Amino acid sequence: MIDGMELTSAQKAAAILVAIGKPAAGRLLKFFKQEELKTLIEGARKLKTIPQSELEKIVAEFEEEFAEGAGLLDSADTMDTLLTETLSTDQMDAILGREQSSAVLEETPPWPAIEAAEPQEVAALLSREHPQTVAYVVSNLASSASAKILLNLPREYRGEVVKRMMSLGTVTPTAQRMIENQLRAIFLKSSASKASKGGQAKVVGLLNELDKAELDQILDDLAEAGASDLDAIRGQLFSFEDIVHLTQKARVALFDGLDTDLVTNALRDSDPVLAEAVLSSIGARTRRMIESELAQGSDLVSAADISKARREIAARAIRMAGEGAFALPGAAQAAA
Repeated sequence: MIDGMELTSAQKAAAILVAIGKPAAGRLLKFFKQEELKTLIEGARKLKTIPQSELEKIVAEFEEEFAEGAGLLDSADTMDTLLTETLSTDQMDAILGREQSSAVLEETPPWPAIEAAEPQEVAALLSREHPQTVAYVVSNLASSASAKILLNLPREYRGEVVKRMMSLGTVTPTAQRMIENQLRAIFLKSSASKASKGGQAKVVGLLNELDKAELDQILDDLAEAGASDLDAIRGQLFSFEDIVHLTQKARVALFDGLDTDLVTNALRDSDPVLAEAVLSSIGARTRRMIESELAQGSDLVSAADISKARREIAARAIRMAGEGAFALPGAAQAAA
């Protein structure tokens, strides 16, 4: 109440628009009808200075009515139109989860994915939202999951969430649909991303078991099939023949301490350039021993043994790269 008169709805709306500032208010005003704008302007003209305490009451009243769905969202179509005109295509795709079909999206409850996620991650995401929204989310989870999430929320914020959980009323279908679609976009997309990385790791492990010729053939097949993330896969692949693309420092580290017989078998029938890249990375005495063995020919060594030795050295290179000893050539090319 100001000057003994209660504020009208138009005056309260005008007060909130003024409080949120020109940029945000400007984005909202374009959704008002002409007669609504006229009413707002008339209300604003009669509006005098509002004390901070009164403004806080107006904002709290607005939050309460929004949470209860007091006619702010006439229909799903209206809200879709508002979002479409306000947000970019990418933002809409992220919110509505358009990477999946709409039917699958609507049928997939977000709660199991949230419960399976790390409580700290969920709490970090939810702490950016209004306590009323978080109260709705946590109320829909299993008690064990909701308790862990609550414990990871900031203390003051957590109290506000629990307080709203105790008085949580019926959430309107439109608000429910909006919240759950946002949750699906965040958590189901995260689950799909983890599954995709797991599948990619399996493919990389399989490809690294192949010989160079077989590997190149499969990669060509993947390219023709339009496989996604092909560059990321290439960055994790390494064959014995790729040793020539390693730095001298990396090659020295790779062959340090390796069994002489293993290196000898791997170099049998190899390209002279590749052989020199390997031999120049080991000590002079070991080099002479290997060269002596190679000069005797490869008649007594099977192709399978040669292939096995090369894969073993390639696997060692991949493991060392994973430990940070050096970068694989493919990873450097993918990052370029």
